[in-house]
Amino acid sequence: MRTIAASDVTAAVRELCISVNHRMGEDMLAALRRALEIEESDVGRHVLERLLENARVAREQWYPICQDTGQAVIFVDLGQDVHVAGADLDAAIDEGVRQGYRDGYLRPSVVEQPIDRVNTGDNTPAIVYTRIVPGDRIALGLLAKGAGCDNMSRLAMLTPSDGRDGALRFVVRAISEAGPNPSPPLLVGVGMGGTFEQAALLSKRALLRAVGEPSPDPRLAAFEAELLGRINDLGIGPGGFGGRVTALAVHVESRATHIASLPVAVNLDCHSHRAGRAVL
Repeated sequence: MRTIAASDVTAAVRELCISVNHRMGEDMLAALRRALEIEESDVGRHVLERLLENARVAREQWYPICQDTGQAVIFVDLGQDVHVAGADLDAAIDEGVRQGYRDGYLRPSVVEQPIDRVNTGDNTPAIVYTRIVPGDRIALGLLAKGAGCDNMSRLAMLTPSDGRDGALRFVVRAISEAGPNPSPPLLVGVGMGGTFEQAALLSKRALLRAVGEPSPDPRLAAFEAELLGRINDLGIGPGGFGGRVTALAVHVESRATHIASLPVAVNLDCHSHRAGRAVL
């Protein structure tokens, strides 16, 4: 059994919170550059150029990429041969978020509960999803999730008779109805199968994949490519001003499901997509 200090988890989460909010990932930058090469709209190209400029200024002058610095959503792959020593794992993660948002001068965006809406002041508690995996490591994946795009997420409990075409229509309709609200160009996460709640979780986990990296399943990879083409045919474009590029990538995750059900969930991330990973 390998022992990992809770303070190491805290330090890793702190660093992730600061880095993802100031330094756009190379995968996202590359996706924006590819979009600029193919965008036909002058206004759309202008928006993409400004997004790349914003990312450069944020990186060089250490400003947050967006004023909404997001709610920390953390996916933990916990090796079954790991013992976390010194503190509770969730408490260690919360402390990392607390330190990261404080030391990174990032806006706290979490309220204690959805009715009274009193800001907790330190962006905690984090949203933490933990799964037990083989091995003696802890893998941390962090999304700094803005609300504008998350608010446009959708989930449907389709039936088997809806099939692949029904799932495709639902995803495309979700993007069409969202229009400019989620701040395109988008990263589109799709979860298919499982149960109601697992489909939603799959759609969010899909956003952690490197932007544009196709599914290792050839059938899902083909579905991703078809979805991306159909979404970009909508013409919403960068910033919602019209154009070829409404989405930069579509990532689909799939799981086994009930014979009588076809859950489909769509989770969106905006042009300020912020994601990072660390392995301890």
